[in-house]
Amino acid sequence: MPVGFHTFSVSDDTQHLTFPVIAFYPATQAPQPHTIGPYSMEVALDAPVAPGVYPLVVISHGSGGAPILYRTIALALAARGYVVVLLEHPGNNRLDNSLKGTWQNLQNRPRHVSLTIDHLASHPQYSRYLDFTRIAVIGHSLGAYTALALAGGQPWTQEREAVPVKADKRISTLVLLAPATAYYLPEGALSAVNLPILILTGEHDDITPQWHADLVIKGVQQPASVSWHEVKNAGHFSFLSPFPQAMQRPGLVPALDPPGFDRVAFHQVMPLQIADFLDHHTGRN
Repeated sequence: MPVGFHTFSVSDDTQHLTFPVIAFYPATQAPQPHTIGPYSMEVALDAPVAPGVYPLVVISHGSGGAPILYRTIALALAARGYVVVLLEHPGNNRLDNSLKGTWQNLQNRPRHVSLTIDHLASHPQYSRYLDFTRIAVIGHSLGAYTALALAGGQPWTQEREAVPVKADKRISTLVLLAPATAYYLPEGALSAVNLPILILTGEHDDITPQWHADLVIKGVQQPASVSWHEVKNAGHFSFLSPFPQAMQRPGLVPALDPPGFDRVAFHQVMPLQIADFLDHHTGRN
């Protein structure tokens, strides 16, 4: 199925700002080469959405990251029949990381995902093509923190202060990639989370090692609802789309993997694993 590509902005009236969102979706037109900075892909720019009603996937990037770094997942899911939107978290992205490490960022992130869903529900181009009973959130690293907060998790700061977040009951499925979950250490912090969850972790992840995933597996309401897979030889950033060869240099840590790990090959398989999980839990098969 051809994949369309479109950008739009969402308003946050609480913070008096807007943040950018990119969308990949089933399209009616043939794709053409398109570049965003150093990244290239085959998409139908601003093409009409193909007729149909599709599940929605929202992808939340890691701290200091960028939406486009998850394009391989988004492209694969859109080709499979999902509308995939990727928001840029204000104050915690590649261009502006001024809120890194703050409780404001922990509070803002889940709200911005919900605001993105609200925007789509009233968007003339997308609303009639979306099934708002089938919404998944994919989160990498701090994006996984975000997904768990939206699913009913109660995060806490290092000072043991509860972060005021609001669950979004529209969300039905989570995919957590190298999850950052230290904010859910207190007993019962994840006890209200009761959704199907896929967790993928890297064998050699020294940023969010295995205990982060274990918190989820042991802490949610129904541990049997969690599917966990360790990716052999993968690191924390192996879940990001492959970087162009010219960017794979020692100074750019997110572009690098443990010796011998083939990120290009992994990103031909991992998005399909996610798609299979979502197909099963959104009733698409």
